[in-house]
Amino acid sequence: MNTLIRVIKPPRYLLSCKYSSSSDKNMSNETNDFLSDEEIEYEVEEVKIPLPFGHVAAKWWGDKNQKPFLMMHGWQDNAGTFDRLIPLLPKQYSYLAIDLPGHGKSSSVPHGTQYHFVDNLCTINHILKEYEWEKVSLISHSLGSIFNFVFAAVFPKKVDFVVGIDALKPSVFETDKFITRMEDNIENFMLADKRNREQSEPPAYALEDMVEKLVKGTRESVTKECASYLLKRNIKPSAKHPGKFYFARDSRLKFNYGPTFSQEQSIALAKRINMPYLFIKAKNSPYYERKEHHMEVVEVLKNNNPNFVYEIVDATHHVHLTEPEKISGLINDFILKHKKPEDN
Repeated sequence: MNTLIRVIKPPRYLLSCKYSSSSDKNMSNETNDFLSDEEIEYEVEEVKIPLPFGHVAAKWWGDKNQKPFLMMHGWQDNAGTFDRLIPLLPKQYSYLAIDLPGHGKSSSVPHGTQYHFVDNLCTINHILKEYEWEKVSLISHSLGSIFNFVFAAVFPKKVDFVVGIDALKPSVFETDKFITRMEDNIENFMLADKRNREQSEPPAYALEDMVEKLVKGTRESVTKECASYLLKRNIKPSAKHPGKFYFARDSRLKFNYGPTFSQEQSIALAKRINMPYLFIKAKNSPYYERKEHHMEVVEVLKNNNPNFVYEIVDATHHVHLTEPEKISGLINDFILKHKKPEDN
């Protein structure tokens, strides 16, 4: 299905995200217009990429005859997270922003099955095989950025370019916290999986409340003004409560097993990464582990990869969504230096 998504041309596009709490219908319209005096049109196609248990949904920005950058979002986000960044990137390239399994419009894993980060490495391989790509270029945020790191290290011959935003590597968890977390996650996963099998509708909320929940859940790194970019792929109207909505992502995601490696393993992975790699750290965002673990791997990457670049920007975790102008220039320069457009 080809759709034209209208996006606001800089600089006005950068100044605000349009959100109207009184306009519920906007949230169910995939071609939602964010109106301004100045607009450009960017061709975007909704695509489905087959998986053994269903499909990955994605938004293909630009020419489908051109090999795109593959873009992966963070935990419990979706492809809409890149809606404000992509229009600021070079127009001569294409971009494929996916919903990871269980997120957005993608299929969930089968009943009784946990989400494990290694599965997403398989998802990347499925996409490469579907389009018969020998190599992939990655631009990702948060959890997706960690997938960048691990996939590029495990399969360095399959990756020719990486941009990661605000999460670099698998976290190192203290042993006692890891055990407690595993106990809680397994118990809560069983309950969430039971609700899925029973097809129980999740709790429903007014749109204004869903915005508040999203903002609070991200520790305000997503602003109220930008929440709509994520919500429009992440909510469905309630059948039980007219005028209200529920979160459509798989609730089992909250109890998944995130990427946790030992520091020694992350260092070994970092030494295998040899392609152009830009990592952007948001200054006002946590490291999700001890800072020294993060910086030690940064130093390994700097010492072993002459094309590794580390940048820090004064922003929060969702900088690519709320303030994309703060990082678009860095990414554009890196793309233009290291990548040429390729036929698909």
